[in-house]
Amino acid sequence: MGEAIQCQACDQAATVHLTQIANNKIHKVHLCEICAQAKGMTDPDVFSLEELFSPSSNINIEAASGAESLVCKRCGLSAADFRRSGRLGCPSCYEHLKPLVEPLLANMHKSLSHEGKIPHRSLGNLKFSQNLSELEKELNMAVTEERYEEAARCRDEISNLKKTHQVGSEI
Repeated sequence: MGEAIQCQACDQAATVHLTQIANNKIHKVHLCEICAQAKGMTDPDVFSLEELFSPSSNINIEAASGAESLVCKRCGLSAADFRRSGRLGCPSCYEHLKPLVEPLLANMHKSLSHEGKIPHRSLGNLKFSQNLSELEKELNMAVTEERYEEAARCRDEISNLKKTHQVGSEI
């Protein structure tokens, strides 16, 4: 008989073995019974190959068992439901199921928050709009507080800003 294979998560003797062929590559996973249960491999409704093969899949068993009791307070989606479907029920799930969702997002994306992108052509228009809005607020505040010299300065800056933007957009 061959040498005993160790669990890839905790180095105990592996009793659960999984082989998957994807893109002509063979992936093998060997886990002990405890780690297999923690990763949901023993429950076919919860088992997710995608999660199992992700680099963040080496979660510790205590953290996994604590995360199983999580439920979204808004839509009622449980951790088991999320693992089964791979989908969140509502925007609040991101917060209520955070210990499950964050490691997956960190593994898939550069950041845990959306930073967005602005097309290069729109950047000038965005800056113009922001500057114009800020100057208009200053103008209204100066008029309200009867600071007429500052109001005149703001009015002139707004006028100049609009002229330069008009000239720049004609190019």
